[in-house]
Amino acid sequence: MSQALSADQLKIVLSQTLSPNAGIRREAEKHLNAAQGTSGHPLEILRIIASSDAADAAVRQAAAIHFKNVVKKGWDADAEDGTDGIIISQEDRNLIKSHLVELMCTVPPQIQAQCSEAISLIAVVDFPLKWDNLLSELVQKFNSPDPNIVAGVLVTANSIFKRFRYVPRNDDLYRDILYVLERLQAPLLTLFKTIGVATDAYREDVQQLRPRFSALRTICRIFFSLNWQELPEYFEDHMDEWMTEFAKYLVYENPLLTDHDEETESSPIDDLQTAIIDNLNLYANKDEEPFIPFLGKFTSLVWNLLLKVSSHPKHDTLATTSIKFLSSLVSKKMHKELFKDESTLRQIISKIVIPNLMVREVDEEKFEDDPQEFILGDMEGNDTDSRRKCSQALLKAMCRQFEVETTIICKEHITSMLNEFRTDPSNKWVAKDVAVHLMMGVSIQLESSTHGVSSVNEKVNIMEFFASNILTELQETNQSIRPMLKATSIKFVSTFRAQFPKEHLLALMPLLISHLSSTSIVVHTYAASAIEKIFSTKTEISAGVRQPKIVGGDIQPFLESLFTGLFSIIDNTNVNENEYVMKCVMRSLQLAKDDIVQITQIVLEKLTSALARVAKNPRNPQYNHYLFESIAVLVRSVCSKNSDYTNAFEGLLFPPFQTVLQMDVVEFTPYVYQVLAQLLEFRVEGTGLGEAYTMLLPPIITPTLWERKGNIPALTRLLQAYLQKGSATIVSQGHLIGVLGIFQKLIASKSSEISGFDLLKAIVQYVPIESLQGHLKDLFQILLMRLQHGKTTRFVRLITDFFA
Repeated sequence: MSQALSADQLKIVLSQTLSPNAGIRREAEKHLNAAQGTSGHPLEILRIIASSDAADAAVRQAAAIHFKNVVKKGWDADAEDGTDGIIISQEDRNLIKSHLVELMCTVPPQIQAQCSEAISLIAVVDFPLKWDNLLSELVQKFNSPDPNIVAGVLVTANSIFKRFRYVPRNDDLYRDILYVLERLQAPLLTLFKTIGVATDAYREDVQQLRPRFSALRTICRIFFSLNWQELPEYFEDHMDEWMTEFAKYLVYENPLLTDHDEETESSPIDDLQTAIIDNLNLYANKDEEPFIPFLGKFTSLVWNLLLKVSSHPKHDTLATTSIKFLSSLVSKKMHKELFKDESTLRQIISKIVIPNLMVREVDEEKFEDDPQEFILGDMEGNDTDSRRKCSQALLKAMCRQFEVETTIICKEHITSMLNEFRTDPSNKWVAKDVAVHLMMGVSIQLESSTHGVSSVNEKVNIMEFFASNILTELQETNQSIRPMLKATSIKFVSTFRAQFPKEHLLALMPLLISHLSSTSIVVHTYAASAIEKIFSTKTEISAGVRQPKIVGGDIQPFLESLFTGLFSIIDNTNVNENEYVMKCVMRSLQLAKDDIVQITQIVLEKLTSALARVAKNPRNPQYNHYLFESIAVLVRSVCSKNSDYTNAFEGLLFPPFQTVLQMDVVEFTPYVYQVLAQLLEFRVEGTGLGEAYTMLLPPIITPTLWERKGNIPALTRLLQAYLQKGSATIVSQGHLIGVLGIFQKLIASKSSEISGFDLLKAIVQYVPIESLQGHLKDLFQILLMRLQHGKTTRFVRLITDFFA
C-alpha cells in the first residue's frame, strides 16, 4: 500500500512537478500518482490550495490542478473506466463538499478556475441528490459585494447547468431542472436586474463594469441552459422583465468597454449581446408563443445591430449569431409577414449577405500567413460558424419561403459581380469570389459533409455556371494567379461533387491533381480534400442503396501522378503535417486496392519516411491517424491478395517501428502494435512467428507495457495474433504464464475487462488443451472472484457470452 504524504512532502513533490528537468518531473508525478490512492490525500491538497503564502503561488496552482484531476478520475466510484486506484472516503467527500464553494470564493482567479471546474465535476456525479446544499451556497454568494466573486460563482453554476442542453428529455433530467428552477429562477432574474442597475451607476468606472458585464453574460448562458428543454412557467410569467433587460443591452454603448483600435478580441458588450441573441434564437426556433409579441421589436434590434457591426474578426461571433437569428425567422412560414416585401429581401441580400460573403483583408492575410486557420474556418464540414457559412445558410432559409424572389435577386448580383470581374480580372477577383459563394448559397438546398449536396435549387443551372466560370479557374496553370479564387473554385467542385456525372469527375481529376503542386497551402489542401471527397462519393442506385461513383479501376491511369503530387507535399519539410493530404493518400489506397502493387515499395518508403519525421515531434493527431491508417490499408490491400508480401513489409516496417518503440513515442505505440498485429495475422500459415516477432514477444508481455490504457486494445489484438500464429512457440519458450498474467491484469479492471475476455477467448481457442489444462482452474477462479467482488452489468454479459 502506498505511503501517504504529509502537507510539507506534498508541497515539495508538487514543486518538483514544475521542474524544467524531465527526470525530476517524471519522478515527482510518480510519487503524486502513488499518493493519490491514500486516505485523506484530497484534503491535504485542499489545505495547500487554501494556504495564503504568496511564495507558494505556483505550488498552490499545481495543487489546484492536481485536485481537479483527482476529482475527475476518482470521484465517480462506479465509473465504467474505474478510478485509477483513487479512493475518496465518504467522510472526505463530505468535508470537500462543505468547504469547496467557500474556498473557491477566497482564492486567486487562476486557482478559482480550477476549484470551479472541480465543483462542476463533483456536481456531475452528486448534484442534486447527494449535494443538496450546493445551489443554496452558490445563490447565497449572489449577495456578495465583490463583483468578481459573483462572476466566479455564476461561471461555476453555468458549467453545472450546461448538462441541460443538447440532450433528449427524460424524467431524471426534468426532475433536476425542476429542482434548479425552484431555487434559482427568481434569484437569477433579481440578480440580472440588480447588476443592470449597478452598470448604470458605475457607467464611468471600467473596473466595476467589467466583472458585472461578465456576470450578465454568464446569466444569459444560464438562461439558455434552463430554457433549452422547454419554456419554464416562471420565465413565461416574467418574460416582459427579461425581454426589457435584453432589449436594453442590444442598444447599449459605452466607450469604456469598447476599444475601436482592437480588431481581434470581442468586447464585454459584444459578448453579452451575442449571449442575448442566442437566447432570442432559442425562443425563435422553438416557436414559443409568449415570445411572438416581442419578435418584431427584436428583429428590428438585431437587424440594426447587424448593420452596425464591423467586418473585423472581433465581431465575427456577434455577426454570425445575429445572422442565425434572422435565418431562423425567415425560414418559417409563420414569420413570412416580417420579410414578404421585395425591398426587405433585397436589403437582406445587399446589406447583410453580400458584405458577409466578402473576402476581407484579414482573410487574405490568413490565407497567406496562417493557412491552417483559414482552412479550419472555411473548409466544408468543419464545426466553425464563419460569416460566409451563416450568410449562405441565410440564403438557404430565404429560399424556403421566397425561392423565386431570392433567386432572381441573387442572379442579378451574380451577373453584376461577374461583369465587374471581367473588367479587371487581376484586381477585381474578389467580386468573382463573392459571386461564386453567392451562387453556392442560393443553389444548395440539402447537403452533408459526407455526401456533399443532395438537393439543389432547380431555378439555378449549376453545370452551366461551372462551365462558364469555374472551369477556367481550374485550367489556369499559373499557380500564382488568383490563388484564393482557385481555392474557391476547387471548393465549388468538392461541394457539388454529387451533381457531376462520373465522366466529368474523371475528366477533372488531372486538373485537381495539377493543383497539388501549388505553393499555396490552402490551394493544394483543397485539391487533396476534393479528390478524397470525390473518391468517397456514392450514388443512389435504388431507395436506400448507394454505391461508389468512382471505383478502383477508374483511377488507375492517375495513380502515379496522384501519389507524386501528394507525396511532394508530404515530403516538403517546410510545411506542417497536412491531415487532408494524408487522408487523401489513405482514401486513394483504399480505392486502388491491389492496383497499388506495382508502386507499393515507393509508397511504403514514402510513408515510413513520413513516420520517421513525425516520430521526433508528434503534433498533429489527425495526420498521424491517417498516416498509420494508410500503412494499414496498404498492408491489407497487398497482403490479403498475396501473403508472400508479408516478409517484404516486415523488412520495411520493422526498423521505423522499432525506433518508435525504443523512443517510447506514446502517441504512436498503439498504432504500431495494431499494424504489427495485422502483419502477423497475414503471415503465411506454417511459417511460425519468425525471428523478429519471437524477439518482440518478451517485451510485449511485460506488465508495465500494459499500464497505459491507450495501448491495451492494440496490444490485446497483437497478443491474439501471437496466439493464433505461434501458440506452440509461446508454450515452448515458457511465456504462457506471462500471457495468463496479462489476462488476470486486464480482467481485474472495469476499463480493460472487454480486452481481457478477448484475450481469454484467444487463449482457449489457440493454446493446446494439454498445455492449458493445468491452468483452467485458476482461470475460472479469477473469473468467479471478479464476479463475486466486482460484478457489473457488462461483466455479467461478457462472462455469459464467454461460457455460451
